[in-house]
Amino acid sequence: MSKRIIKYKYLEDEILDKVKEYIDGTYKQHYAQGKYQATDMILDTGHGEGFCMGNILKYAMRYGKKNGKNRDDLYKIIHYAIIAICVEIKETDPLEIDTIKFPRRSD
Repeated sequence: MSKRIIKYKYLEDEILDKVKEYIDGTYKQHYAQGKYQATDMILDTGHGEGFCMGNILKYAMRYGKKNGKNRDDLYKIIHYAIIAICVEIKETDPLEIDTIKFPRRSD
């Protein structure tokens, strides 16, 4: 069976590639160099959903105001939404984690 090629109307495939590049870059930033990021500690205390939703709102409210229409604010919204999805999966169906290739941190 051949794989169906989708012609994305809103450049979703290209934008998702850019989102991945943005997220990859966050793992190279100074606050990601230690053993734990602040995000890890917040998630470990059980405040992950609220933390993610708060940051989504923060960057949505900031978009267009700080540094103009800064595309990085939109990437941050998407990144925090992805983290929120991960939190939701861990809370509602931890067995699903075994079927998803989540990157494991080497501590």
